[in-house]
Amino acid sequence: MIQFKLSKLSVLAIVAACSLSAGCSSSTPESGSTAPPVAAVPVEDEAEESPAETSDNAADSSTQPVDDEPATSGGPQTATLGAGCFWCVEAVFEQIQGVAAVRSGYTGGLIPDPTYKAVCTGTTGHAEVIQLDYDPSVTSFEEVLEVFFTSHDPTTLNRQGADVGTQYRSAIFYHSDEQKQVAEKVIAELNESQAFSNPIVTEVTKFEKFYEAEDYHQDYFELNGRNPYCRAVIVPKLEKVKKVFAEKLKPSAKAE
Repeated sequence: MIQFKLSKLSVLAIVAACSLSAGCSSSTPESGSTAPPVAAVPVEDEAEESPAETSDNAADSSTQPVDDEPATSGGPQTATLGAGCFWCVEAVFEQIQGVAAVRSGYTGGLIPDPTYKAVCTGTTGHAEVIQLDYDPSVTSFEEVLEVFFTSHDPTTLNRQGADVGTQYRSAIFYHSDEQKQVAEKVIAELNESQAFSNPIVTEVTKFEKFYEAEDYHQDYFELNGRNPYCRAVIVPKLEKVKKVFAEKLKPSAKAE
């Protein structure tokens, strides 16, 4: 297993770089103006790049719940994490060794079959999350969390950058007691070392049910990498994560 340790310097470097681009809205480097929140992003306007064009009502289509077996030691495991806009988080984890698959979706709320439009209102209780399958013999859950905490600001309650609402909360939805213990340990160590200037407010909650997001949200960066949002917000975040975790990148990510 490749080992690495998250340092205060690494955390602060990436958080400082991403503070202007966290979440789904940001100040663009070209203009310095603030883009509208993700709920206002007209996906259908990206006709040349987004699969959303196949249906005028794609954003309102029902999602399907995904029931997962609890993670166990010794085999492929599942992690469910919320760190603001799932487009950004998905793009980050797709670069990491040992991660076999990443899905964008919703969890943590009481409303069944939530849609993107409903979640964006902030009234469903659900958070935008990514769910990833990973090989713990390559990348441990602790290492997954090191990437997680380095790629967003876990000290802003219900907020990432310009995105405000409970749907953008920092959250770890654990699949086992082991994951819960690791999450609490990592948070305690980061707080004790004062890796951030403010206390971490990341929610640590037992996983219940994952609702996979609409098709046009999946692999969003891969399919829409040329659009202004991706260039202004996701690309800078990926570049910083690649610098901090160079030894943890998949060969395909290193070649980019």
